[in-house]
Amino acid sequence: MSSASVPSEALRVVTCETDESLAAASVLFNQYRHHYGEPPDADGRTIGWLTDMVQSKMLTIYTAFVDPSVDASPVGLATSHAVPASLTMGQFWQLRDLYVLPGARRRGVAAALMSAVREAALSARATRLSLVTEPDNQAALGLYRSLGFRPVEDLASLSLDLAPYEVGE
Repeated sequence: MSSASVPSEALRVVTCETDESLAAASVLFNQYRHHYGEPPDADGRTIGWLTDMVQSKMLTIYTAFVDPSVDASPVGLATSHAVPASLTMGQFWQLRDLYVLPGARRRGVAAALMSAVREAALSARATRLSLVTEPDNQAALGLYRSLGFRPVEDLASLSLDLAPYEVGE
């Protein structure tokens, strides 16, 4: 794939709700996890996990296609979910994951995925769209800033690591 920008009319973003679309998303999701150092999914748990997340409405999964008439494989994915916003008695949305295949980067795919998530959040009447990324991920930070995201001042991100457990316990 070239590094030239893809015309927006050639990009198509869809939500994954069928077995077929979830199977295609699971391939990208495995690559995304591997990118962050997770081992390959040797036992096929990914498709089951994604299916559970979508069916329980805990995650919405979006996939992006550059030209589905030429290649039916998605080149990017994003996941998001709604979070209760207690003070406003509403909801906000959080982008959980965003991944674009290396050969499809810098072509508008990530921006198209972000736009689809933003539009869905607006349609759901969310009060904001939030995300977290590593402070040294300059490419992602540049994209997010160009799309209007701003750092949140005066908040600290904290986490409590719970005891490791095996799936199915």
